[in-house]
Amino acid sequence: MTSSLFLNISYLIALLSLAIFSRQCEGARAFFVFGDSLVDNGNNNFLMTTARADSLPYGIDYPTHRPTGRFSNGLNIPDIISEHIGSEPTLPYLDPELQGDKLLVGANFASAGVGVLNDTGIQFVNIIRIGDQLRYFQQYQQRLSQLIGAEQATQRVNQALVLITLGGNDFVNNYYLVPYSFRSRQFALPDYVKYVISEYKQVLGRLYQLGARRVIVTGTGPLGCVPAELALRSRDGNCDMELMRAASLFNPQLVQIINELNSEVGADVFVAANAYQMHFDYISNPQAFGFVTAKVACCGQGPYNGVGLCTPASNVCPDRNAYAFWDPFHPTEKANRLIVSQIFSGSTDYMHPMNLSTILAVDEMKFK
Repeated sequence: MTSSLFLNISYLIALLSLAIFSRQCEGARAFFVFGDSLVDNGNNNFLMTTARADSLPYGIDYPTHRPTGRFSNGLNIPDIISEHIGSEPTLPYLDPELQGDKLLVGANFASAGVGVLNDTGIQFVNIIRIGDQLRYFQQYQQRLSQLIGAEQATQRVNQALVLITLGGNDFVNNYYLVPYSFRSRQFALPDYVKYVISEYKQVLGRLYQLGARRVIVTGTGPLGCVPAELALRSRDGNCDMELMRAASLFNPQLVQIINELNSEVGADVFVAANAYQMHFDYISNPQAFGFVTAKVACCGQGPYNGVGLCTPASNVCPDRNAYAFWDPFHPTEKANRLIVSQIFSGSTDYMHPMNLSTILAVDEMKFK
């Protein structure tokens, strides 16, 4: 009798917990993430690829102090955005735990190594290229429809927040990957940028077709300033001017296509995040943001700790908060928090036409 009563109570508690979780999920808007290693939170852990962050010291400052697939010492940009919108972090789409009510939170489709172009990151072999990320998004919506019905699923997707981060790899892991790369022989840099931008516009258009109605689109950061490029290209510690030129060509054209798309759909669906300026603020004056250095990575080896990968055998700094870069390419959690603070509350110099806090306020009125 006692054991039967205990089981019934346990069952009721489980049902109540599930109902509370569902209500919380329904209250917070869904969040979807697309892109590369700056926003991947573990999809590549489920793939046979070298583009993985599945061993220490990655994750050393994550709540579990274990690697999760995030290319960070701790939280990455999507995690911190989730904090701001009052939601739990999205799960990687390939994670088997993404089922049932977990689907209501959203999903992260990003995959380290990818770019706008399909041939970007071919050295990593098995990654989720952006076309496949969009196909997974379509598949996700079918699964959500089975859970809550087609009408509710469409509404949840339409009201979701979307983040997409692409472009950097199309330069560092394609055009400039090796001297005389195929793309650099095929295109002069200005023509290559136009080509990447034209392909990116199609990607964003497809996102809209799939129901996305609030999309934060990040430009590229100062590509020539990351420790990997300083180690490879810089003799005096200054940012590589050729990669900086690539970013200076790419970012204004990205803003231009965002404006064009918004005009075409008659609404501010796409929001441009000036990642270049967000990063360059602390790179150009690290001490003002509490960093000791924005040239040397916390984890790595060789000049600027910028050679090779961050591995258990690498040098690792004792104070991650003193470093802007965690590994040769990726920011520390502290730097990610600075970036998200500008996404959330930055002026139109950083977020165009509006920042995330404005988006949330406008949409709260619209969805009432």
